[in-house]
Amino acid sequence: MLFVILAPLLCAAVAFGVPSNRRRPIALLAGALAHGGGVAALLRSAAPPARGDWLGLDALSTLTLLTTTTLFLAAAVYAQGYLSRRSDRDNRVFVGGLLVLLGAMTVVALSRHLGLTWVAMEAATLATAPLIYFNQNARSLEAAWKYLLIGSLGIALALLGTFFLALSGAAPGGPRSLLVDDLIAAGPSLSRPWVRAAFVFLLVGYGTKMGLAPLHSWKPDAYGEAPGLLGALLAGGLTNFAFLAIVRVFQVTRAAGEDAFARDALVGLGLFSIALAAVFVVGQKDFKRMLAYSSVEHMGILALGLGLGGVAAAGAFFHAMNNGLTKGVVFLSAGNIHRAFGSKTTDDVRGAARVLPISGPLFLAGFLAVTGSPPFAPFFSEFAILNGAFGEGRFLVGALLLAFLAVIFVGMGTTVLAVVQGDPPGNAAGVPLSRENWLMAAPPLVLMVLVLLLGLFLPQRLRDLFGAAAGLVGGGW
Repeated sequence: MLFVILAPLLCAAVAFGVPSNRRRPIALLAGALAHGGGVAALLRSAAPPARGDWLGLDALSTLTLLTTTTLFLAAAVYAQGYLSRRSDRDNRVFVGGLLVLLGAMTVVALSRHLGLTWVAMEAATLATAPLIYFNQNARSLEAAWKYLLIGSLGIALALLGTFFLALSGAAPGGPRSLLVDDLIAAGPSLSRPWVRAAFVFLLVGYGTKMGLAPLHSWKPDAYGEAPGLLGALLAGGLTNFAFLAIVRVFQVTRAAGEDAFARDALVGLGLFSIALAAVFVVGQKDFKRMLAYSSVEHMGILALGLGLGGVAAAGAFFHAMNNGLTKGVVFLSAGNIHRAFGSKTTDDVRGAARVLPISGPLFLAGFLAVTGSPPFAPFFSEFAILNGAFGEGRFLVGALLLAFLAVIFVGMGTTVLAVVQGDPPGNAAGVPLSRENWLMAAPPLVLMVLVLLLGLFLPQRLRDLFGAAAGLVGGGW
């Protein structure tokens, strides 16, 4: 189990030590392959976590590791082509930081101790901030500082919530532990006021890392200024781990008998996030910032599914995987379009399907998938959440979700069609058009195929995995 954590960290040390800009990305690919192989071996052989283990593999960690390993491997292949085109930049910090980020996210996935979870999330924050500054301009510097400051505020609130959770079990007979299993087992004896306070602070703290509204203000700048492959890992990877941390806290809150309070908070924050995304995607000319608001939307969908429980909870965990893979498609293809046109606004970008015959159509297909259009997998996970809302008699919640999703579809569609369709401006207009290479086009294409296949056929083992994850929070198919 330690191998999947240490392998990317050792490759990060190699990357920091390699003097060649050209060879350093190979360490990134090696780390991704070693991590992927380690995860595959772990899934085949790992026993269920025992009481008292600080690290363990359950349905929740399996789900997040599968998604992130696949996404990171695609990003590592993409990086071979991307960084070869960015030879003007020293990639030492970027390559090493990505591998440290992978190691930190893996710790969050496997952690059974809420203190260790907090440390790993903080490490992920510190590893990510310098990566946002890769383009080394004023806007990327502002985005990096905004991410660091807001993320640090969120993680500080999460630390305070972790302290409150420790206090909830500090009374005589309490577990005096931050191990998730100990807290769940001692649920009825936990101090309910402290559990409530802990959930609020941890939801706000880790919700900031997820990018739930109104805690999302770092996202448009960070996603807009970061390289496309980093945007994919943030929107499809790191946010899933912040969601996982909230799920762990929800498990404890539910065991303490405060699940109704927690569910109401999750539903309210989820709907607010989706509503805010609906407002800001309409008329959005910057297509990378548009994707940031799409991420806010999907984090809201995850929170909503968890809050509704039942079938919706299983749909939320299915959606966590779908969103991770689909965000890889849209961010990597958007990065290719940005590089080709030298701009990320619809004022300067048009005819992408003609200039980039793979990435242009992929961006359009990714838009259809990420907005929940059939037959792509996000349609079925969103449908499960919607079915859960109506099945539980939450008709207003279901109606609002449908209305917000319709607005988002129209708003995003206007921007995406403006990018993909039309006549390209051409070199005569001063736009540095460049053709794509397979190292940058194949990864989003493979991810798109996976998203389509998961929509056409969901293997029973994956279906059981989503059901088992939902069972840990009182839900299921």
